Amino acid sequence: MSKVGEQILAEALKLPPVERAELIENLFFSFEFPSRKIIDDLWAQEVESRIDAFERGEITAIPAEEVFEKIEKLKG
Repeated sequence: MSKVGEQILAEALKLPPVERAELIENLFFSFEFPSRKIIDDLWAQEVESRIDAFERGEITAIPAEEVFEKIEKLKG
């Protein structure tokens, strides 16, 4: 990795977990994938399925911040 890349990584690692996840997502989506439409459609179906299950009371939600806090505690 270049020196600039290492500097960017070092700064990115200082971000809170939620912001790091958003950065990863943005970087990932900056690539062009021929099958992206298919993947996006499948994810949309999955999201709708989970929303429906949540609304029926079959699953519960946990705030992202709470999930990332638990992860940080486990990392120690």
